[in-house]
Amino acid sequence: MKLAISNIAWPADRLEDALSVMQQYGARGLEIAPGLAFYDEDDPFVPDDQSIRNFLLLLSRYGVLPVSMQSLLFGVEGALLFGSEDEQARFKEGLEAAIRLAERIEISNLVMGCPRNRTIPANLDNATAIANAIDIFYELGEHANRAGVKLALEPNPKEYGTNFLNTTLQTIEFAEQVNHQAVSVNFDIGALHMNAELDDADQLFDKAAHRISHVHISEPNLEPAPKDVDQFAEMAAEITKQGYRGWFSIEMRSVDGTGLNLVEKSLTDCSEILNRLDSQ
Repeated sequence: MKLAISNIAWPADRLEDALSVMQQYGARGLEIAPGLAFYDEDDPFVPDDQSIRNFLLLLSRYGVLPVSMQSLLFGVEGALLFGSEDEQARFKEGLEAAIRLAERIEISNLVMGCPRNRTIPANLDNATAIANAIDIFYELGEHANRAGVKLALEPNPKEYGTNFLNTTLQTIEFAEQVNHQAVSVNFDIGALHMNAELDDADQLFDKAAHRISHVHISEPNLEPAPKDVDQFAEMAAEITKQGYRGWFSIEMRSVDGTGLNLVEKSLTDCSEILNRLDSQ
């Protein structure tokens, strides 16, 4: 069972408590938002070597590995994919910093969401914008490939504040246009819900199976997941049947203060489903 969970599901100072719960349910993967994993650093994307050693040692005590990273441009000012030359430079520099951190921690997957950093302005021709984005992500793919990581493009529905790569299909087609081995797709179940793509989920996964490097178990607006356990069980079974062997990562925001009850509920449901699939 390759079950992971993102650290956005609990307050930053509750990591060890969360790791204990993860261990109890056999969740061996941790997805990190650097701003939470290294919240006491001046720059969470450039933690000192001792902080990284301490972080990895803590995870190892609970049999957990860091497997993915999100919130890649947290704290980076003026970073815009479709902005001025300087803004585009800051966009690339921010993602390159995330790639370097992933290499240091030996994380193999980075989820490229960052909706507000990738909005096409009204005065920019759409075809020109996409052509420029292809060039930028190919360049970033080169950096990612040298670091041994995948840059997984994530569909972000328009409700999250962007007009670029809203749907899963758009994201798949854009990844095909970039056509770089290190630029992949994050298959996000919450986005499927929000974009009314659930009925087409099997076909979408089949279309992009060769590019999908990560799966998010999520709900609209990052509410506790999975809301419909039976629905997730069916989807997980189909994804597994199609040959996916990567991580299933729970992505949900912390909504119950300092408690971990909802985290435990989510881990209970998902571990039961994935363990059952493993035994079949």
